[in-house]
Amino acid sequence: PNFGASLQTLKVEIGGDAQTTDGTEPSHMHSQHDENYHRGYEWYLMVQAKKRNPNIALYGLPWAFPGWIGKGTQDPYKYPTITSKYITTWLLGAKKYYNLTIDYIGIWNEKPFSSNYIKELRKALNANGLDKTKIVAADSHWHNIISAILNDPELASIVDVIGAHYPGTTSPKDASATGKPLWSSEDYSTFNDNIGGGCLARIINQNYVNGNMTSTIAWNLVASYYNGLPFPNDGLMSASEPWSGHYEVKSPIWLAAHTTQFTSPGWFYLKRGFGAGHLGKNGSYVTFIDPTKRKFAIVIEAMSHKHSQCVRPPLPEYNIANQVASFQLRGSLKKMAGNVTLWRTCLTFNNEPSSLFERVGTIPVINNEIKLKIKVDCAYTITNTVGQRKGHYSNPPTEGDFPLPYMDNFDNYPVASEAKYFADQTGVFEIHSSGMKTRHGRVMRQMVFSPPISWCIDAAQPISLIGTAKWRDIAIQTDFLIENGDGVLIAARIGFGGCMIAFTPGVVLRINVHGHYSLGVDLGGLFTVRTGKLPVSIGLNTWHTVTLTVKGGVADATIDNKALFNNIYMGYSQGFAGIGALSFSPVQFDNFIIRRS
Repeated sequence: PNFGASLQTLKVEIGGDAQTTDGTEPSHMHSQHDENYHRGYEWYLMVQAKKRNPNIALYGLPWAFPGWIGKGTQDPYKYPTITSKYITTWLLGAKKYYNLTIDYIGIWNEKPFSSNYIKELRKALNANGLDKTKIVAADSHWHNIISAILNDPELASIVDVIGAHYPGTTSPKDASATGKPLWSSEDYSTFNDNIGGGCLARIINQNYVNGNMTSTIAWNLVASYYNGLPFPNDGLMSASEPWSGHYEVKSPIWLAAHTTQFTSPGWFYLKRGFGAGHLGKNGSYVTFIDPTKRKFAIVIEAMSHKHSQCVRPPLPEYNIANQVASFQLRGSLKKMAGNVTLWRTCLTFNNEPSSLFERVGTIPVINNEIKLKIKVDCAYTITNTVGQRKGHYSNPPTEGDFPLPYMDNFDNYPVASEAKYFADQTGVFEIHSSGMKTRHGRVMRQMVFSPPISWCIDAAQPISLIGTAKWRDIAIQTDFLIENGDGVLIAARIGFGGCMIAFTPGVVLRINVHGHYSLGVDLGGLFTVRTGKLPVSIGLNTWHTVTLTVKGGVADATIDNKALFNNIYMGYSQGFAGIGALSFSPVQFDNFIIRRS
């Protein structure tokens, strides 16, 4: 708290073994009889957040589900008892292994909800001592959930918060009739330049002023994924080079701080029209009061239309101008207006440095009135609180290219963890013992054995990417073993990942367990350039070494030091390297090497 963004809620994905925008996050239960609470990074994030702010609220939401939940139906609501037990085990695991209490739980990200499932979930939570965990529904649009709550008294008694995504700062008139807190439970999702900062400042205020929403949750926290994946730099800050350690603290951090460093959960908004509203020449203001009615903060934003457009939804046109605003302190606010301090952020768009979260100093309160000159594209906080600061560390490490050559034998990771720099795009690749009496110790193993209940579109072939979207001439070498299924793939110049991973172009070598190979220009296998028989015998549970080299417009490949093909024209493209399986089945990789060709 009182250092940077000072976030008050951390919302995390409950991994479901499926692609959910920039990659797959592993489930704590790959199968019905499997439980592991050390997979993925969300546990680490929650633990670290609690260390820094013990009062931060935790909120879990599934984007996808492992396939066994629906017994092959692609429907997590088909067997609501199974799904509710699955979610409950995640909450219990958070408590057992990390002493984390999950304050809020959602239903299914941006998908239809099931009233029957919500009721089953409440029963399961209560039966397992999780009666204080509140349910947020439905992390999608307003109308269906509002109608369901208004027409179903049992559902109304169960849902604690109504959450909508990207509401455009508005909520329907009948939302207030539910009597439920209204949240923008996912918002922002905008490039974190100064326009992104303006977007965040505007929606934090106007979600309440226009839509009576008392929480705004920004997607995403930190843009720590490859720039070639969807929505690059859409976090509050960016850190997409783990090999260099470079990071960038951007303006959205400080626009969030204008609210979060001056308030705490439990503070309340003054009613619209009595401490919150629009400024005379556009812009908005909100007033927060602490429970003791001794502290207050007025947050003001005057963001222009041009410089505060979020990615979604479209922002209606409006004009704004510099202005002088007068704030009359009445009621209990009169007693709070002794020492009043002003903080300011002004964004610039002409290559001049912006002023970010600056303490201007004390300002006068004359006859219970505060007058403030407000400039366009600025945000202000007026407060009688103390302790805020613009935290900073020493300069971050400089940017750097992915280090080549790169090698990993996967022996130095904990079991069930993920190898560094790999970004799973379909399936889940974890570190495990090979289980074979060979020189191979720990390996990278594909762990999803049936198609998941997807959030967007998963490829038919599990694949994990590594590197940069700008690689052209590289050689990829890896040992592989096929435990079961159809075979493995090795790829270069993969053009993109995310929800369109199934359709990405690339140079893709497929090695079939039956002794054949194919070379194609896309992951989906629609366009094949060459096929042939492998020059070595291949089958299950035997180790082999494959090398794929791309240079200029051609590709070469070998298996066990024997040529598969040479100088096959593949065109000129660029992209990530990747390894994967030809089906949802267990395959192993070891002694992975990438070098320039």
